[in-house]
Amino acid sequence: MSIFDLITAPELTTYWEEMSQNREPYIGEELFPNRQKLGLDLSWIKGSKGLPVELKLSALDVQAVPRARIGFDRISTSMPFFKESMYVDEELRQELNKVLESTNQAYIDAITNRIFDDEMTLIESAAVSRERMRMMLLTTGVISLESNGQAYTYDYGLSEDQKPTVTKSWSDPTAPIIDDIRTWQDGREDETGERPTRAIVSRKTWGYLLKNTEIRNAIWGNNSAAPVNDTRLKQYLLDELDLDVVRNSKRYRSVDGTSRAYVPDDVFVLFPTGELGNTWFGTTPEQSDLLSGSASNVRIVDTGVAVTTMKIADPVTVETKVTQICLPSFERADQIVIADVIAS
Repeated sequence: MSIFDLITAPELTTYWEEMSQNREPYIGEELFPNRQKLGLDLSWIKGSKGLPVELKLSALDVQAVPRARIGFDRISTSMPFFKESMYVDEELRQELNKVLESTNQAYIDAITNRIFDDEMTLIESAAVSRERMRMMLLTTGVISLESNGQAYTYDYGLSEDQKPTVTKSWSDPTAPIIDDIRTWQDGREDETGERPTRAIVSRKTWGYLLKNTEIRNAIWGNNSAAPVNDTRLKQYLLDELDLDVVRNSKRYRSVDGTSRAYVPDDVFVLFPTGELGNTWFGTTPEQSDLLSGSASNVRIVDTGVAVTTMKIADPVTVETKVTQICLPSFERADQIVIADVIAS
């Protein structure tokens, strides 16, 4: 047995699939589920269904009056390409060579698991890139990417009334938070016929609601100084506004090494129940080879992420490459509200 027998695309993808069963799913995976298409061009219909319109009256025995098709736009763009690789370093390779000569299976497993855990960071990074795009889209309406000399900007065309700013900052405990939220819900329902019943916020923004005087008084009674906990606040918002609020504190590390939040502070995002769009995968060059039957060292995980292993002769090692072509579509973009909760 050699390093080439241990570190293969099938072995790595099997390890990832087993490991990811214990991973908490990203909220973006629920709102924008994975789908795949051939190529790298992406088109979708941005719907604006709006309120239902009553049927016109007509006399008998006359031709029907045609109704124009309105309220949707066809969006077309090209999806970005992500690619990165990793080698087994010389020190680890020498350690692996030693254990392969032994009969200590526990030692062999420990070393191979260490290698596999390192390789998994590439696949996890692909998942991070997808969630970053989805959350950027949900919280700003725009996806902006820049690294390794490449730059992409995708503006999903949200209207100005979908991006309101409060008149009194929510950081002020006397701010009319409940009225603000109800106004935004009413506005979207009046415009689209769909009432937003879900929301997502950062930990800091959630803190504004916990400290709000009106909310605290509604829960505990007027002039109460008792603190409000997360459970009571969630239930109050559900009872008062039929609103399920998700607090998202997850973070990731950007390519420049900076720790960043998926959901920015001081933003309150309202959206309807159900899926909002899709996360579309295109066909990477590696997957094209796999589909044509010319690549035995390629496997696909997470719908469209290609994992490729390649033998390197000098120095003797294995290169693992992870690639994806992907971009979210946003068919229900007209049904959300992205509010700035700090007055300008």
